[in-house]
Amino acid sequence: MRRLIELALDEDLGRGDVTTAVTVGKRDTHATAIMNTRAHISLAGIDVAAAVFTMVDPRIVVDRHAHDGDVLEPGAKILVTRGPAAEILMAERTALNFVQRLSGVATLARRYTDAVVGTACKIVDTRKTTPGFRVLEKAAVLAGGCGNHRFDLGSGVLIKDNHIVACGGVEAAVSRARREAPHPLRVECEVTNLAELDAALAAGADVVLLDNMTPDEVRAAAARAHARNVLVEVSGGITLTTVRAYAEAGADLISVGALTHSAPAVDIGLDFA
Repeated sequence: MRRLIELALDEDLGRGDVTTAVTVGKRDTHATAIMNTRAHISLAGIDVAAAVFTMVDPRIVVDRHAHDGDVLEPGAKILVTRGPAAEILMAERTALNFVQRLSGVATLARRYTDAVVGTACKIVDTRKTTPGFRVLEKAAVLAGGCGNHRFDLGSGVLIKDNHIVACGGVEAAVSRARREAPHPLRVECEVTNLAELDAALAAGADVVLLDNMTPDEVRAAAARAHARNVLVEVSGGITLTTVRAYAEAGADLISVGALTHSAPAVDIGLDFA
């Protein structure tokens, strides 16, 4: 997190803050600034925002009034900063950029979480994250009530279409993975139709990823997989409009890349009191 903040501050302050220099300057002016939300949000990134202020100047005191995962209404107070006015101004945009982006992820994740309430299905993220931001974005997904899939390529065995082509077929890929994979790791295989599903099950896959299937196709595939105690993950263009139908069709997990790659930033402001 510190490395990301340092990069972000260098991006914004590498040549100084000319506006603050010619207005506030280095006078011993102290200020209080309040960060609040201007929209209905699920909060994420408050610790990052607080760290931005103290890294710009350790004299800045940050009082948190909310926590990651809190659902906040417009006008709700997130944090209050007190300290040198110039340094608060220098930290303002970077702090807001982090918390607006991460709260956007958490807010979208909360909408997906709410969409499948009452089912046994869990919504999870993917590796489609902003380069360098993965840990923070995945933490934001958790703050929104969803779950995490793999953190990196070393986190698990997930055989996808290109692996299958390179190995010569689903059964060959799964069989090889079961022979070669470290014993604590489950073997998951992506399939696009029932024939591929049957091949993955015959080869001993622990989890199947049903890609771009309709809810009816998922229902048929899930029945076959569950009969063998195999977990079912579903992915591929699933939206807030369709996610519940897939959950009710028998998906144990639904992976949604949009949680991180398409979440819009939310409206949060910082105002001097």
